[in-house]
Amino acid sequence: MALVALIALLASARTASAAFDVNDTSWEGCSEFLEIARAELGVARVHPVAVLDWSQIGPEDGILVLHPMQSLDADETTSFMKAGGRLAIVDDFGRGDDTLRRFQIERIPTPTRPLAALRNRAALAIAEPVADTVGGHSVGRHPVVSHVDRLVTNHATGLRHPNLSPVLRIRALSEPDVIVAVAGQVGKGRLFAMGDPSALMNMMLRYPGNRAFASGLTRYLVDEDGAQPHRGRLYIVANRFDEESSFGGETSLRKDFDAQLKALASAVEDARRDGLPGGALLALAALAGLALAIWTARASARPYRGPLPRYARPTPLVAQGGAAGRFAVLAAPSSPRGLAFLELKSALFEALSVRFGLETTPPQEAVARLVAREGALDERTLSAFKEVLGTMYRVEASVVAGKPANVSRPALLHAADVVRSVLAACGADGRKPPRGPHPGAPSAPLTASPEARPSSAEAKPATPPSDKGAR
Repeated sequence: MALVALIALLASARTASAAFDVNDTSWEGCSEFLEIARAELGVARVHPVAVLDWSQIGPEDGILVLHPMQSLDADETTSFMKAGGRLAIVDDFGRGDDTLRRFQIERIPTPTRPLAALRNRAALAIAEPVADTVGGHSVGRHPVVSHVDRLVTNHATGLRHPNLSPVLRIRALSEPDVIVAVAGQVGKGRLFAMGDPSALMNMMLRYPGNRAFASGLTRYLVDEDGAQPHRGRLYIVANRFDEESSFGGETSLRKDFDAQLKALASAVEDARRDGLPGGALLALAALAGLALAIWTARASARPYRGPLPRYARPTPLVAQGGAAGRFAVLAAPSSPRGLAFLELKSALFEALSVRFGLETTPPQEAVARLVAREGALDERTLSAFKEVLGTMYRVEASVVAGKPANVSRPALLHAADVVRSVLAACGADGRKPPRGPHPGAPSAPLTASPEARPSSAEAKPATPPSDKGAR
């Protein structure tokens, strides 16, 4: 339903054009062409329609399309002609080229210097019939122009196709001639294309050649087929029209859905090109105003909690500082695990310094020798400690260099277990009193190598030294 409503809304944007309308009696209408067609075929056999119902059209019928403003259904037109129907597309700057391109018919400009033109104006060039040839021999003119000597065009476009029979051409001076009408066979049917619908307007039908062309085109589409006449009906559509159902009466849900999508796309394209009419713009403005009113009502009726003053709000834990704030920073999901790894290193070195009386952070090799000498560790635990110690220094160097240190959660937990085991084995877990300066420690303070020196922000000890080891 929403799709149908949208199509109806956009369809209202279509601006009705009086040009080429068979019910328009003005100079740019085609009411005189309708009278000519009815005089040739009879009123009952000529059907100007706004909706082309393919289920009502038979292979003996003909269809004349004047200046279409939307693409014709490719499947239906092809099936119609293959079954024996005849289709004529008379168009210059409309959407008829969508159908013509499917049959490799290309639009080209008309000559800038025609050999003959009305009032010496190139836009009003004179077109002449072309004698059809078969096997290199002339077989006469095409039936549409059998009684035409000269036809006055009006801002026409040329047509080019390597195999279709040329019907009308504009001869030129110092440039190639241009074909403005072609005809060819599609299955059992026929396709006729001309690049000038203005030739059939009321004003242009005052010229004898144009009236003869209108009569010949009318007879060709429904009557003349060699020795056996069709006696079919002529359907005329112009400018904007709709298509429904399917040729032969066969239809499906998918085809109906495709037709709706095609109509929607055509309506959107028309609205983009021509703009929306006043009624559609007013409807859209009303919808926008209604939506704004609903939003305002909902926003104004929504209850809001009074904001707590800033001075009364609790200070976030990460902003409090101290051990609690530092723990909150390290435990935050957004904090990299490398910071926790550096905090573990700081805690290890602080505990060893307190336990053995070291004055500063010793190098990695000194710490490894001290733990191997003082701690009762097996080879497996000692090897794991050296590996963890090396990882600590690598993470510290990466953080100091400003590069992300990728530390997994299992690696961090494993390092914590190893550090606890080493501190317990060395008696640096707070259960034994600290010693004085260690006999094996150097008399001068040991300094860490530049790549192992902790940064002021990332490798800061977790807690300041305390006397908890001197209980």
